Formats: sequence, structure tokens, C-alpha cells
Amino acid sequence: MTLDNLVSIGRLQRTPIDREFITRLTMAARRSLAEVETSGIGPDTRFDLAYKCIHRIAMASLAAKGFRTSQNQPGHHQTAIQCLGWSMGVPKETLITLDALRKQRNLSDYSGDPISAEVASTCIAETEALLGVAGQRLSVDNV
Repeated sequence: MTLDNLVSIGRLQRTPIDREFITRLTMAARRSLAEVETSGIGPDTRFDLAYKCIHRIAMASLAAKGFRTSQNQPGHHQTAIQCLGWSMGVPKETLITLDALRKQRNLSDYSGDPISAEVASTCIAETEALLGVAGQRLSVDNV
């Protein structure tokens, strides 16, 4: 499977590369991560902020390759995260962890499952690592 294959089955759409859009998403991801350290917020909110960062980086990395998820299709978060292997070279093991965090996000958002401090910390650590990779691969000079 490739990004082009995902276009052919309707999971992705081609889009012009927009450096300003990519920069905005990356900066929004950085703001979300910075807010994680705000005192007085619990694991649910810390997780939500970190996960939002992961999703924004996934969307920015697709945009840097000239793609976006098909928002009229279910599972666009899953598609964006799974594409990180192609769009940023994220290793399979990391993709498995990120997908587990996506599933936890779904349980929390749609079933009200609480987020443990451990899961929130894992999400934050994965977010920091992903943002580090994004900083190298999504800079305006590289797009």
C-alpha cells in the first residue's frame, strides 16, 4: 500500500502543498504540547492535548506530501496515523503505539473511559518524539 493507493480507494485526496498550512498545523501541535505542562490539569486533558498534537503532525506530514485524509470517510484519524510511516518514515513499532493511543482516545471520547496517568504520560512521550521528527522533516525548507 502507498499514499497513491489510498487515493485510489478514497481514503486520501490529493491537495496542493501549502507551506503556510503545514506551518500552522505544526505550530498548533507545539502549542498543544506546551499546554500539557499546565498545572492543575488531569490525565484526561493532558492525553487529549498530546493526542491532538499527534493528529496535527500526522495531518501536516500528509500535507507536506500533497495529500489530506478524506474527511467524508470514517476513520480519518486512523488513516492519518497509519500514513506516518510513508509521510515521515515513522517505524512500524511506533505506528502500533500511536494506533493504540488512537483507540484509547476513541474509548475516552465515545465511551467515557478515563485516561490513566500512565497512558497520558505515554501519549506525551510519543508526542514529544514525533514532534522532534516532525521538526526535522516538516521544516519549511524541506517541504
